[in-house]
Amino acid sequence: MHFCPKCRSIMIPSGSVLRCRKCGFEQEKPQDGTMVFTSRMQARDITVLEEQEEAGLPTTKAHCPECGNDTAYWWLRQLRSADESETRFFRCTKCGYTWREYD
Repeated sequence: MHFCPKCRSIMIPSGSVLRCRKCGFEQEKPQDGTMVFTSRMQARDITVLEEQEEAGLPTTKAHCPECGNDTAYWWLRQLRSADESETRFFRCTKCGYTWREYD
């Protein structure tokens, strides 16, 4: 494995040279019998939720204090130190009101 002398990133083989992906520095491949292994990763589709954040959240039965709806999205967040329990948040599926569950 070879590293870029300028930015210390890994040099990637490209034809007859090694090229730095970060800064673009190029150098010839070493002729000292060093083996170079390459691998390719398959591209995967990643779903990005932009407009409707709630679309990926699970729902549960919870009474909304604002509109009275009985279905809400929920999620957990660690707000305090790690030795304390997580806080459960709800968001109404009808009006969008957000509240938390207190234990």
